[in-house]
Amino acid sequence: MGISAFLKRLGPGLVTGAADDDPSGIGTHSQVGAEFGYGLAWTFLFSFPLMVVIQEVAGKIGRVTGRGIAQNLRRHYPKSLMWFIVSLLIIANVINLGADLSAMGAALHLLAGGNAAIYTLGFGIICVVLEVMLSYPRYAKALKWTTLSLFTYVAVVMVAGVPWGEALTALVVPDIEWNAAYATALVAILGTTISPYLFFWQAGQEIEEQHRHHAKPLCITPKEAGPELARIRIDTLTGMAFSSIISLAIVFATAATLHANGITDIETSAQAAEALRPIAGNFAFALFALGIIGTGMLAVPVLAGSAAYAVTEMTGRAGSLDAKLLDARLFYATIAVTTMLGTMLNYTGIDPARALYWAAVVNGVLAAPLMAVMMLIVRNKRAMGRLAASDGMMILGWTATAVMAIATAIFFFFTLGGQ
Repeated sequence: MGISAFLKRLGPGLVTGAADDDPSGIGTHSQVGAEFGYGLAWTFLFSFPLMVVIQEVAGKIGRVTGRGIAQNLRRHYPKSLMWFIVSLLIIANVINLGADLSAMGAALHLLAGGNAAIYTLGFGIICVVLEVMLSYPRYAKALKWTTLSLFTYVAVVMVAGVPWGEALTALVVPDIEWNAAYATALVAILGTTISPYLFFWQAGQEIEEQHRHHAKPLCITPKEAGPELARIRIDTLTGMAFSSIISLAIVFATAATLHANGITDIETSAQAAEALRPIAGNFAFALFALGIIGTGMLAVPVLAGSAAYAVTEMTGRAGSLDAKLLDARLFYATIAVTTMLGTMLNYTGIDPARALYWAAVVNGVLAAPLMAVMMLIVRNKRAMGRLAASDGMMILGWTATAVMAIATAIFFFFTLGGQ
């Protein structure tokens, strides 16, 4: 397969992986690099197979059943569980939207001066207009190209003076510290790499691709499953590898610059960009700040879109990025309302770092139970037909679920217990 053919096969998995490195995630990885240097680099290698399997499960559910996660919940499980999961998803997404839009506004303020609050509002409006007005094929292509913005962090690493021997050793030799700060940072990394909104998005995007190609769900046409499921696996592997590499680049860059110079307290991605300027120079600072804006333009539509998929599936209403505005009013209204609510959070005086903390709490409550439900769906023959998950996928998926449940328990023990 040539490079051109390979790139054409990429889609939902690539965009999902890239959206995982949103501005709030950049803030988390910057804090990890600043506070612990290279000490937590090993976690990205550890979490990679867990990310891949759970996102592959999400993609498989969408493509095989032709229905999203919330709609499968609605059909096969108690409605109270569906309402609980979708409600927590919307709350977490709105908070994440607020944090991401705030980071984008702050980054543009650092680059160009002016009013960060106005920039934040402007970014929110632009994201809504693009998501509502562009046709799905054009919008999907735009998202795919937006992933290139993440390469700015690879460029930052190239000029950051990373001691590669030390950095690569930390990738395979864990340097574990038995304290609350280290445990909380570990959980924060897992929480930003395995995020519930990504599950809903990838399942929804597989359904969009199915409709785009006028195909039927694979449970109806199981003979077509081999090539399609292979495509989902390659797409997901590529997207999650891309996400992990960029996350590591951010950790390495901040470890080589901020941590090496005694700057260990970073709460937001914009603070990390500003702190880089006197150490790594204006070029690294500008690249880091531009990357925040680029990743935000990718992640904000994914956050709002995943909420829209969940709400319309939950209510049994039509919802698609390819639908006309009047034919999918609830879907597009959810995109607009969640994005604007996130924008308005920045006018309430709520501290963005504190907001992210509570988003992590909500995601912690939601992630492991949702992953468990997904594992039940993907094994449910009423939903999946002959294409229920293999034993290997189930073992890896339940392992990922167990790791997330343990991480959540550690998070609550060290943070909520200490408040």
